[in-house]
Amino acid sequence: MELLDVSLVNWSRGQFALTAMYHWIFVPLTLGVGVVMAIMETLYYKTGKEEWKKATKFWMTLFGVNFACGVATGIILEFQFGTNWSNYSWFVGDIFGAPLAIEGMLAFFLEATFISIMFFGWKKVSKGFHLASTWLVMLGATFSALWILVANAWMQHPIGMEFNPDTARNEMVDFWAILLSPVALNKFAHTVLSGWVLGALFVVGVSAWFILKKRELDFALRSIKIGAVFGVVSSILIIATGDGSAYHVAQKQPMKLAAMEGLYEGKEGANIVAMGLLNPEKQYDNDEETFIVKMDVPIPKLLSLLGYRDADAFVPGIKDIIEGYTLSDGTVVPSFAEKQASGKKAIQALNDYREAKAAGNDSLAVTHKAVLDENFKNFGYGYLEKPVDLIPNVALVFYSFHIMVALGMLFLVIFMAVWFLHWKKKLENVRWLLWGSLFTIPLGYLATQLGWVVAEVGRQPWAIQDVLPVQAAVSSVSTGSVQLTFFLFLALFTALLIAEIRIMVKQIQKGPGSE
Repeated sequence: MELLDVSLVNWSRGQFALTAMYHWIFVPLTLGVGVVMAIMETLYYKTGKEEWKKATKFWMTLFGVNFACGVATGIILEFQFGTNWSNYSWFVGDIFGAPLAIEGMLAFFLEATFISIMFFGWKKVSKGFHLASTWLVMLGATFSALWILVANAWMQHPIGMEFNPDTARNEMVDFWAILLSPVALNKFAHTVLSGWVLGALFVVGVSAWFILKKRELDFALRSIKIGAVFGVVSSILIIATGDGSAYHVAQKQPMKLAAMEGLYEGKEGANIVAMGLLNPEKQYDNDEETFIVKMDVPIPKLLSLLGYRDADAFVPGIKDIIEGYTLSDGTVVPSFAEKQASGKKAIQALNDYREAKAAGNDSLAVTHKAVLDENFKNFGYGYLEKPVDLIPNVALVFYSFHIMVALGMLFLVIFMAVWFLHWKKKLENVRWLLWGSLFTIPLGYLATQLGWVVAEVGRQPWAIQDVLPVQAAVSSVSTGSVQLTFFLFLALFTALLIAEIRIMVKQIQKGPGSE
């Protein structure tokens, strides 16, 4: 694999980020609103009250509009692995392609089979079969997220594979290790729960609008109660999975954790910065004493506790990761220079192996393969040139992480306040909370996007952690063609988003009485 022009790498990354971020506008709402409408239909099935059927059909309409847009952007996203990231697809396609293939064959067809019954089968099938169809559509959407997130988690923590030097490809040797990886399971739970939180915000916010307009009050109060309860439960669960995420990042991606907390100098009993501003002059190798300046509000020892389940554990900073460090249990982690040398040795051993095989010298090939196997864990470092290549955009990761966490706490407070005031039958009189709930919907979208910024920018420069950097993963295409398609996709996705917003706003304005 040959390193390509930096501008091509950046434009390819930009195009993929553009597609992924637009796609993720639609996906979390599908996951969240889908559960709400399924809960409401379950209540209709159990009580027989037409009010629940009316609410279900309203949220189902909004779900359908959003679902269609998510499918359209998702297909384009998957195509980009072949068009823009062909080296990546060649190198790990045997592994990465499997979850995506299962997603298409199992999850997508499950959705496609039952979605028509869900929308058009109200008078054609029994109530029980229709309810089952609704839950199966929701299950299909969640399964779709599962397989995609398994693939993404494998990029963060590659396991269950073996490198074949004859084909220069990684091959799957343990499917269940990939599927049941703790990183994958936690990522799936945390990401789906973020969709649930957004769905709850959407339901609460739209319902608040009806209350403010004094329209469809019975529908709005039923919906806002379900949305608030669902939001509280989802918010509490997402805190638990957030703890799991911090632990796995500390174990598998320490550079990402250091960037999330702006930690340059490692320390025992490391604090978490509840809030703070970054010193823009700080670099990993200069003499600035601290990275956090102004408004530095630490929570003592919490970073060590979350990352290593030990309040006094050593947490490496960016400088430690580059220069090498020793963990509290005595494990010695090599420096960047040592890993780089090991990676170059692996790359050279691969070339030597292939030459020996071509010459028919099997005994020499075995020797080179042994060197390759010994050093393959650092294979990707051989493509990096200097220590700073290992450092992601610290400011972007730091602020994204802290804003995301702050918004998550805000959402929990709003859900609890709405739930409490609804229980006290005082919600209609607290107009500032109703307006706040409505205007919090965009913040829900912001929080989900920031979560992906932390996950993806935080693991740079890696396409696959420690194995393949992005500059070795792109296709050999012209920068101009990537730029052209970037702006074409930007125009297309923006038009699609505007169309979706207009349709959904009109449907909301019509209210739950319209079909």
